[in-house]
Amino acid sequence: MTPLKPYLIRSIYEWITDNNLTPHLLVNAEYPGVNLPTEFVENGRIVLNIRPSAIQGLVLDNDEIQFNARFSGKPMRINAPTQAILAIYAKENGRGMVFDPEEDAGGDNPTPPEPDNPPPQRPQLRVVK
Repeated sequence: MTPLKPYLIRSIYEWITDNNLTPHLLVNAEYPGVNLPTEFVENGRIVLNIRPSAIQGLVLDNDEIQFNARFSGKPMRINAPTQAILAIYAKENGRGMVFDPEEDAGGDNPTPPEPDNPPPQRPQLRVVK
């Protein structure tokens, strides 16, 4: 199955922008594969304003979030794997979703439990006349 998280991010982003609010992403800046402005990272995390008027070329893909933005006047391409996203929320009211980082660490396709197979028994048939 495909992971649920990218679908939730896209739907919450759409809900926030439909309501003329400001979508913010909380990102684990220490996650492998992130490309972020390190001067704005605090405690290994960064909050990114992804309001359409603040960024360009937003791609909310299943594996990665990408966009172009300016930080202190310098243009930068932002890349963050979906697993690095810790939350998406509206700046104005805090409504959104916080994701459990432990779920991403365990993978999106947990191993299904082994079915209980009792040992085969002798058939319980009898002759009816």
